[in-house]
Amino acid sequence: MSKVGVVGAGTMGNGIAHVFAQHGWDVSLVDLEPEALERALKTIATNIERLVRKGVGSRESGAGTLARIKASTSFDAVKGAEILVEAATENPKIKFEIFATVSRLLAPDSILASNTSSISITELAKHTDRPGKVIGMHFMNPVPLMPLVEVVRGHLTDDETVRRVVEVVEELKKTPVIVNDSSGFVSNRVLMPMINEAIFCVDEGVATPEAVDQVMKLGMNHPLGPLALADLIGLDVCLAIMKVLQDGLDVHKYRPAPLLEQMVAKGQLGRKSGQGFYAYRD
Repeated sequence: MSKVGVVGAGTMGNGIAHVFAQHGWDVSLVDLEPEALERALKTIATNIERLVRKGVGSRESGAGTLARIKASTSFDAVKGAEILVEAATENPKIKFEIFATVSRLLAPDSILASNTSSISITELAKHTDRPGKVIGMHFMNPVPLMPLVEVVRGHLTDDETVRRVVEVVEELKKTPVIVNDSSGFVSNRVLMPMINEAIFCVDEGVATPEAVDQVMKLGMNHPLGPLALADLIGLDVCLAIMKVLQDGLDVHKYRPAPLLEQMVAKGQLGRKSGQGFYAYRD
């Protein structure tokens, strides 16, 4: 039986834990906040029940999935894991500290992966004792439903680590796409400027959020408009990624829209705060 450690019990972390457990892995889900762990387990249980109602799996298999997830506020819980997936907040300092900590706890051949959406895998590797074993596993939200995992190869990541992570992603019934380490990788280097430009359109009075999203849904066949998607991702996350693109690529080309900065400063972060470009009751 394989074991995975997942650090961070937020939206992405609980989804990653769910998917690993669903495919037979023992999961140690770690977060320093007990309330976050409690919310994560409730969310996973709710999502399992929703899948059962849709005919995806049985209640027995769902119960088994939930039983394989052990929540803890201690990093010691990840000991013995073959793979560690970090899914903490998109803050380089926090991620560097996590990687330094788990590096001391795990066996030398254990893989250290990050679900970061933009931060350099090569920089993360510098805070470990095994740069060849550090890699990006960028899952998409919502994790249980989205098929893509962006496998990000750092400058020092070795071939065996890439091979094993691709194998694991396929075991999870998802599609691995290998990319090289660069600010924003591929997904967010392409996506975030589009979202940012949509925000500029609203900021400059070109169109309402509803109109911008309708144009992209009906004209470009996007299932979700860029502003609704920004609310789902979290406007604070969008801003953080734009700043990473600025720092790593071009300070002018990737300038965040002023409206984006203003909304984040006001705490209007999208779905998770109840207010973004749209209002949310739940």
